[in-house]
Amino acid sequence: MTKDSNGVELNTGDNVSVIKDLKVKGASITIKRGTTIKNIKLTNKDDEIEAKVNKNGVIVLKTCFLKKIV
Repeated sequence: MTKDSNGVELNTGDNVSVIKDLKVKGASITIKRGTTIKNIKLTNKDDEIEAKVNKNGVIVLKTCFLKKIV
């Protein structure tokens, strides 16, 4: 079961918010705290999701840096 930083269950299609500034490896961008990510996709790993961030293609993010938007 995939959970966010607060222990709330995440599902495909949920909206999440970033809780910490994240530098993206292999790119010169930083995802700022408070960025809303819509329509996430779950992966095979319980601690990772896939998402489109700022139209930069698909990025894999750790769920410990995300919180679900209700």
